[in-house]
Amino acid sequence: MDHSPRIRTVLGCTLLVAALGAGVTACGSSGHPLSAKPYDAASQISFSGPKGGQKADPDKPLEITSQGDEGRITDVTATDALGRYVAGELSADGRRWHTTSPLAADAQYTVRVSTADEDGAPGRKVLTFETGDPSSEKSLKVTFGPERGTYGVGQPITAELNKPVRAREARAVVERALRVDSVPAAERGSWYWVDSKTLHYRPKEYWPAHATITARSELKGLKITDTLRGGASKPLTLTTGDRVEAVTDAGSHSMTVYRNGKAINEIPVTTGKPGFETRNGIKVVLGKEYFVRMRGTSIGIAEGSSDSYDLPVYYATRVTWSGEYVHAAPWSTGSQGYANVSHGCTGMSTGNAAWFFDTVRTGDIVKVVNSYGQEMDPFGNGFGDWNVSWKKWREGSALTTEGKTAQVRQARLSPQV
Repeated sequence: MDHSPRIRTVLGCTLLVAALGAGVTACGSSGHPLSAKPYDAASQISFSGPKGGQKADPDKPLEITSQGDEGRITDVTATDALGRYVAGELSADGRRWHTTSPLAADAQYTVRVSTADEDGAPGRKVLTFETGDPSSEKSLKVTFGPERGTYGVGQPITAELNKPVRAREARAVVERALRVDSVPAAERGSWYWVDSKTLHYRPKEYWPAHATITARSELKGLKITDTLRGGASKPLTLTTGDRVEAVTDAGSHSMTVYRNGKAINEIPVTTGKPGFETRNGIKVVLGKEYFVRMRGTSIGIAEGSSDSYDLPVYYATRVTWSGEYVHAAPWSTGSQGYANVSHGCTGMSTGNAAWFFDTVRTGDIVKVVNSYGQEMDPFGNGFGDWNVSWKKWREGSALTTEGKTAQVRQARLSPQV
């Protein structure tokens, strides 16, 4: 704010006091122009917005100009009913303010204008208006996942878009409007564009235990592209339970289960044999099925061959969409803790499988180390998000300036048992 009117006023008052030999009360704080109640600046400004109850075109910029030569604009703020600010620019001489970002469609706006007359006295004017909703434009809606409930600390938040968004600039608009908060707070978090319609969100480390996580969209009405604006979307709230992690060492044929950092069970297991090695890396529990019928033909094993199988399987905890489970395998109890004989799943006794089934929940961590299998795919075959380094994960954000979206391997979808 240019204080030149204020300086002229104070100087003039000082000379008056010296000439009259009067006390400072002649120019006390109550007599200062800036301490006066703001006058109505309606006659001092011109507004380009709609009049007579009409709605503004959200694609047209707003402009406020100062009328006459006796005053100037000192500040303008424009916000919608959601508290979103509209970026704007005020000319150096205070004669003109205009928006530099698009308005939201179908929104209510409040514009607060501050002015100053030639003596520095403050003026105020509050303007309100609504924007229309161009029917020719498509609406982008967001569906957050998973469903409301309690999950493990490894559960990523997903955002599924109903229309593809490909340009980086448009993705940045979308990403800025997708909010995720955690109480207690996670250290840091970021969205990753898996493809043009799918985003995943995770913190740098796992979520805190017993946290409340909310995801919401502030896209409604925002201009994303020339033909696409944000639509209304339903927010999501979920919670986390204890931090439960299961670490399977394929080399020592054992699984150790931790709760909040403390080991609570060590289980002898068997993992994938040569040619069917269990995937290494961090996986997230996708769900639990008390009974699953597993057939070798589902992964390309010829019926009647030496590797063929058709088995009823109980207490099956799924960790990949392609069919990798932690489950009861009573037929291999003699090998559990000693050898890897499965077709890719992690097998254990029925009692241990029942305990594991009852202990873990969707979103808990299952990590495999020292296997000769491939690395868990980051996307497409479950949630392998935690296998992506934080640096690479940040590169998957449209808001990162370090480079283009990181490329990831396509999911290997041949199921294993």
